Amino acid sequence: QVQLVESGGGLVQAGGSLRLACAASGRYFSRYTMGWFRRAPGKEREFVSARTWSDDSTYYADSVKGRFTISRDNAKSTVYLQMNSLKPEDTAVYYCAASPGNDYATQAMTYSHWGQGTQVTVSS
Repeated sequence: QVQLVESGGGLVQAGGSLRLACAASGRYFSRYTMGWFRRAPGKEREFVSARTWSDDSTYYADSVKGRFTISRDNAKSTVYLQMNSLKPEDTAVYYCAASPGNDYATQAMTYSHWGQGTQVTVSS
């Protein structure tokens, strides 16, 4: 069983940066694909980024490519999302998720464990 706790959200001006962290408890963190999703007000949850466990492949939504970077520290059982050049449309609750597989890393249904979310607000 994996429990996930996100941190690092907050209020930032457009063009600024934030780094989200997701700390995992439980065993075998290194064998989970880790993903970030977000849900903006009035919108459905959407994929942001993922990093697989087997070959360390990374995936990004087109809307964040070049601005966001996902990384993981298996020794600390933590995955990070570095967010640069933030835009007001990045405002959302950001969720960390863990999947025991490697396939379909961009699909929410792949993930079996979810955090509670952290709010990111980008002001214009």
